[in-house]
Amino acid sequence: MTNRLYIIGAAILVAIYIFFSSLYVVDEREQAIVTRFGQITDVRTEPGIYFKIPTDFVDTVQIIEDRLLRYDIANMRVQVSGNAFYQVDAFLTYRIADARLFRERATGQLSVAEARIGASLDAALRQVYGLREFNAALSDQRDQMMKETRDLIRPDLANLGIDVVDVRILRTDLDSDVSATTFERMRAERLAEAALLRARGQEQAQSLRAIADRQSVEIVAAATRDAELIRGQGDAERNRIFAQAYGQDSEFFEFYRSMESYRAALANTGTTMVLSPDSEFFRYFGSNGSIPAANPNLAPPAQPIEAPELPTSEGPALDGLGIEETTVPSLTLEDGSELTPTIGAEPPAPVEVPATDAPAPAAETPAPAAQ
Repeated sequence: MTNRLYIIGAAILVAIYIFFSSLYVVDEREQAIVTRFGQITDVRTEPGIYFKIPTDFVDTVQIIEDRLLRYDIANMRVQVSGNAFYQVDAFLTYRIADARLFRERATGQLSVAEARIGASLDAALRQVYGLREFNAALSDQRDQMMKETRDLIRPDLANLGIDVVDVRILRTDLDSDVSATTFERMRAERLAEAALLRARGQEQAQSLRAIADRQSVEIVAAATRDAELIRGQGDAERNRIFAQAYGQDSEFFEFYRSMESYRAALANTGTTMVLSPDSEFFRYFGSNGSIPAANPNLAPPAQPIEAPELPTSEGPALDGLGIEETTVPSLTLEDGSELTPTIGAEPPAPVEVPATDAPAPAAETPAPAAQ
């Protein structure tokens, strides 16, 4: 009885082993390759429960990934056209499209496939970067570079049953040696740009200073001209008044001028004068301060006549300053505005002063010679 129980138990265990060893499950994320004595007999790509010959001595099941897989490459040193170097990080996404071919060419092992993927990705990146200039990898050509890399890898990996979905470049940095050189070049460019801006500023400053200096000369010249005109008009008015007074009463006019001469000559200046008693200077000296009798027959006042116009010029008065009349300088600034100097004020209109036909005023009585 006991032996029978052992036999029944052993048979049940063998039956359970045979049953479960003949089953295999394919997940939705996997593929299954069934081999019999090393030969591929079946490939399962759909999820489900499948049967095979019991035990693993005859039929063997190899599970292959059916998901998107990723392969990363980091700190790859690539050379671009011009012998410059970049440090590149990139990754590749792929999936096993042909499980049978993947088993035949890569023994179904991801480690074997990724070694081939790494070599292909490295060669493709070097080829793509090597065809471009230094700044291309940092420009809008980056998308085109990734597409070119993917297209270069696809035929090679298709022989392994692998379909390359996409290639992405994560980072493109300058190599440490190139970074120092690039920094120095950028620094030199910024210094050159700063020097150019300073030179332009100095050029504009010199132009503005020259315009200001010319304005100063023109304003001073115009002011000098106006002052001379006003002074001449004042002298003309003074001479007119003297002439009018002399024409009214010449005797009183001579007396008044003699008194002015005595006041100026006999002031307390410590000067000793030696004069002849018959000198014209003493004509009114001994009159005891009496004023000569007024002349009852005064000449009628002279009618004023219009004085002739003084010569004037339209522009700024530059005569006598050694400056020739030239075109007014101007400066166009970077914002498009034009800077021009102001011109000196126009000279005032000449004042019309009346004049008489009377003779010029008598000269002052000459002062005695000082000893």
